[in-house]
Amino acid sequence: MSHLEKYAYGLWPIVLFNIGFVLMFVISFLVPRRRREWRTLGVFTAWIVALFTEMYGFPLTIYALSALLGRAYPVSNPFSHVNGHLLVTLAGGSEVVWVLVMGGSTVLFWAAIFIMERGWRKIHAAGENALVTDGLYAYVRHPQYSGIALLVIALLIQWPTLITLLMSPVLLIIYRRLAFKEEAELEARFDEAYRAYRARVPAFVPHLADLLRAWRN
Repeated sequence: MSHLEKYAYGLWPIVLFNIGFVLMFVISFLVPRRRREWRTLGVFTAWIVALFTEMYGFPLTIYALSALLGRAYPVSNPFSHVNGHLLVTLAGGSEVVWVLVMGGSTVLFWAAIFIMERGWRKIHAAGENALVTDGLYAYVRHPQYSGIALLVIALLIQWPTLITLLMSPVLLIIYRRLAFKEEAELEARFDEAYRAYRARVPAFVPHLADLLRAWRN
């Protein structure tokens, strides 16, 4: 059989490897210490488990949609790995779309890892008693959380499922709340210096003008 005809699931060692691979980066660069940070990481872990379980373990979304649509389902065999991807399926099983989706999501994934690593490096080098406002922190106040949001987007593109699509807004809201709780602590510690920094630098998404200026330089 061709790769379009094979049942490409039940690959539980690959599920476990990918979960561990992503969590290794996230834990290394976010470095959770307090209880609320570990709770947030727990929600992210549940999201990652749901995603990779459907990517390589059990295609719940595909079963649900193929049962719902029956003969109207866009591809003949939804249980190959290519046709298991929702965007590719909607494109009629196009391998061109598969390559574009996988390539684009991979670039976004490593961009997210780079952003988190750079943010962590700045904080680690400065120490806990310093207010970091340069590097990536000159463009956004929470580059590590911007990185985690980009990571979620990248993995959603790489393998969208009903569960992860529903969980993603909740996950991002939780990280947003965590970021603003940290800001309250920073304001209490650095007072006017942090308020001035917060007034000029956006929280998660940099100003386009700042990005263009950085690109020219």
